[in-house]
Amino acid sequence: MNTLNCLIVEDEPLAAGILEDYVRQIPFLRLVGKCGDALYALEALREAQVDVLFLDIHLPGLKGIDFLRSLPQPPQTILTTAYHDYALESYDLGVVDYLLKPIDFERFVKAIQKIKRPVAPPVNAVPDRHFLFFNVNKKMVRVWLDEIHYVESLKEYVRIFMAGGKSIVTKMQLGELETTLEGAGFLRIHRSFLVALRQIEAYSATDVTIGGKEIPIGRQYKDPVMEVLDIFSQSA
Repeated sequence: MNTLNCLIVEDEPLAAGILEDYVRQIPFLRLVGKCGDALYALEALREAQVDVLFLDIHLPGLKGIDFLRSLPQPPQTILTTAYHDYALESYDLGVVDYLLKPIDFERFVKAIQKIKRPVAPPVNAVPDRHFLFFNVNKKMVRVWLDEIHYVESLKEYVRIFMAGGKSIVTKMQLGELETTLEGAGFLRIHRSFLVALRQIEAYSATDVTIGGKEIPIGRQYKDPVMEVLDIFSQSA
């Protein structure tokens, strides 16, 4: 799955935090930064490749629309604002979508579905394989990310289940591993489980199936998980 780098330009901490949370729930989005004004955003665009820009219209100093006009080759842009007034003007600038605050997750997902995704490489192309090393009984063990099926929390440890029925236990909290694997196609579906989207064989409103094992979806995770799974199943 091709990952898109995202930049949030928003001067309201609460609104920026909501957008950050939404971005982190979409497996093919990777947050590369948050900025409170257009000048910091300009620096961020120079330092990193940004594919999707979440841009507030009412920024201190240079306004969002003026900032967007100043960019010779702007990223795909989703505007965010509490006002309807700029809708027509924003579409003249070729933005992907125009989100009115407060933004709910369902509306956010609809905007994301309008983003143009990179074309997948040819079938015969050899993709780069990525791996991580984990400390297992004082030995660093390499684990290929595409072989991970799911991860289970064991409080201060995690058990990583892999292809062929293999598994390892390493000292790491699940939240820490979730952050490490951000943008690599993994989804937290329960406080105790992190799953590889590419390994899901079936899913329902209560569980996902990987390698014949049914893994529960936590109640507090249900709505965002179902949104992500529906997007993933349509784009697969």
